[in-house]
Amino acid sequence: MAGEQIRVEVEVLAARTEAALADAGATEPSRQAATRAMMHGSLHGIDSHGVRLAAHYARMLVGGRLNKDPQLSVKRRGASAMVDGDDGLGHYAIYHAVDTGIEIAKELGIAGVGIRRSSHLGAAGAYALHGAEQGFITFSTTNTDSMVTAFDGAKRFHGTNPLAFSAPVPGEKPWLMDMATSSIPMNRVLLYQTLGETLPEGIAADSAGQLTRDPAAVDMLLPLGGANFGFKGAALAGIATLLSAVLTDATLDPDFIPMIGADDISTPRNMGHFVIVIDPDKFAGSDAFGQNILRYLTALRAAPARAGGGKVMAPGDREWAVAEERRLNGIPIDPDTAAFLGF
Repeated sequence: MAGEQIRVEVEVLAARTEAALADAGATEPSRQAATRAMMHGSLHGIDSHGVRLAAHYARMLVGGRLNKDPQLSVKRRGASAMVDGDDGLGHYAIYHAVDTGIEIAKELGIAGVGIRRSSHLGAAGAYALHGAEQGFITFSTTNTDSMVTAFDGAKRFHGTNPLAFSAPVPGEKPWLMDMATSSIPMNRVLLYQTLGETLPEGIAADSAGQLTRDPAAVDMLLPLGGANFGFKGAALAGIATLLSAVLTDATLDPDFIPMIGADDISTPRNMGHFVIVIDPDKFAGSDAFGQNILRYLTALRAAPARAGGGKVMAPGDREWAVAEERRLNGIPIDPDTAAFLGF
């Protein structure tokens, strides 16, 4: 029934998710990477990019769009590198790109790594966090198929094109920002539809370009900032496209085979991604960086809150709180995902 969810223990959900990808033929390294990234989404409250995507990935593996046994390759030139994802699960390729960037940054201080011949990667924050947990400031982005209007536009142009940053914090969870450049991710619209819920005001439009709150009627999203300030979100989406597609010779947003709803599920989409990895030790030094970010976060969290607005939080604080609650009480999953995973 619409709206009904069940709670599943973290370890059980991860095992069922990986098993579903194994049944679809994904080899161990790629399915483990995909499971890790999806569990990041589900654990930290990014449900639209969590395990609900397992059914889609399994269908694409069986249909041939995704390579079940990708052989990753890397070409490096100085502080830059390119990863060829061999048309496999995008999570596998971009985790490898972050690891490549870390090795370069250890040597040179900063690295830029592009990825091409990849696929949908889920929550971009999973990969920024992967670098931060190893002591590196990390940025990750991707462009996606057209779902968002240009500013003042009445037709799909950009993808939801996320930007994610994360930084290490001594003795604490990393600073973590993961945001779509659209008003809302399209996967969240689909989740609203599955749960039978109404969308908030001013974030989506129907095929005629008229605003709608009915998730079943949504044809396109508005850029971050909405009708008045959407030029900001549209420009940020362009940055994701510039780095992920233009720079890497991957697919531009309007040229993608749609992720969802296309008859063709056998042709790879040549999706691109991009990561930047920075070693704080090669700048002011790790000690200075650690002291400064702790001072910054202490001041930020101590900033006065407006009346009725709750407390001031740093990027990532909400996610860490959600993750703690879900580790204790289980991760909520929607009915369709529960059925696919055999619950």
